[in-house]
Amino acid sequence: MNDSSDFADAPDVVVVDRVHKKFVIRRDNSLKERMVTMGRRGRAHREEFESLKDVSLRIPAGSSIGLLGPNGSGKSTLLKVIGGIIDATSGTVQRRGRMAALLELGAGFHPDLSGRDNVYLNASILGLSKEETDARFDDIVAFAEIGDFIDTQVKFYSSGMYVRLAFAVAVHTDPDLLLVDEVLAVGDEAFQRKCMDKIRQFQAEGRTIILVSHSAAQVMEVCDRGVVLSNGVLVYEGSAAEATKVHREILEGKRKRAEEDAHHDEPLAAESSLVGIELLDGEGKAVRTISPGDRVTVRLRLEHVRPLDSWNTSISIDTPQGQQVFGTGTRRQEHAHGHAASGPHVVDYEIPDLRLAGGQYFINAEVSDAEGAPLDVMWQGATFFVPLDFAQTGTVHAAVNIRVDG
Repeated sequence: MNDSSDFADAPDVVVVDRVHKKFVIRRDNSLKERMVTMGRRGRAHREEFESLKDVSLRIPAGSSIGLLGPNGSGKSTLLKVIGGIIDATSGTVQRRGRMAALLELGAGFHPDLSGRDNVYLNASILGLSKEETDARFDDIVAFAEIGDFIDTQVKFYSSGMYVRLAFAVAVHTDPDLLLVDEVLAVGDEAFQRKCMDKIRQFQAEGRTIILVSHSAAQVMEVCDRGVVLSNGVLVYEGSAAEATKVHREILEGKRKRAEEDAHHDEPLAAESSLVGIELLDGEGKAVRTISPGDRVTVRLRLEHVRPLDSWNTSISIDTPQGQQVFGTGTRRQEHAHGHAASGPHVVDYEIPDLRLAGGQYFINAEVSDAEGAPLDVMWQGATFFVPLDFAQTGTVHAAVNIRVDG
């Protein structure tokens, strides 16, 4: 993968200048409602939504850009504006070179035409002559792996067949700029890997790629730069690793606000409550970023309403998808906490060698009575980030020696 500094002197393939996109959402969706409101002032039945707000961006030739952001952030809208699918309300977009776009499942396909006819139709839309399509047709069909279904109407295709054929056409039109919006998430794992291999080939050939994805691992695997949008505003542009970190911090903020909204009226536990969770480094300093193998301490702050003779705590570490990667507690360790007076207390879980792979993680905690009945639970009370390592995937960091015999 190229370093972003490699493109400092490269010409710009895309220039987005102060782009603003506003949509009008109608509330009178039925024909009857529109007939009733016809002739009246329609503002009461219309709502304006700003999907992009003054976005400026320059994309150099040969770079691979990942567009990240939570749902509704405007990333797919930006990709469609760059692709010319929709017009900006204000601002300009300049492009150079041949472009191929995979923006929506089956976009550009006519359902009543066969796969063969749709290959020629899509290739024509993407700028190929009939003679050029004739020369590449067999390669397109072989890449799509749809075999005898090439002469079947595409309305009978599965979603995976749609994607395979659309991607095959797009990558065989010799594009200088490839736009991809989430569609690679559809289809089997083998085909997704095949698509990634093709994208790597494009990168080696110096083509430019703009990818919208919710997968931080995919952005790290494919992209050298990242752009993060939030509520239509460009909030970060820089390295792919830092972009995934910013993106996850935005998602964490949304989750915490939702959690607070859901539980703000719930009363505290009668006997004990969790006040906070901290992650400390080996020197006892609160941190939000650690490296694989670091000595860390998970510190729980809690408060007992009354004295307890015996009680328990537990912690767990989760990924943003909710997968638990580590968990332990006093009941699992068969060593409950002893007598504690009422008032504030601190419990430290020291982990001398935490080897997690790159990504964001959340820490949860629970305090329970002597029998393990929960008194209070704190979900996602703390978060931390491990820098992504291109050499590894997954959630476990491990040293690897590769040896070839013979």
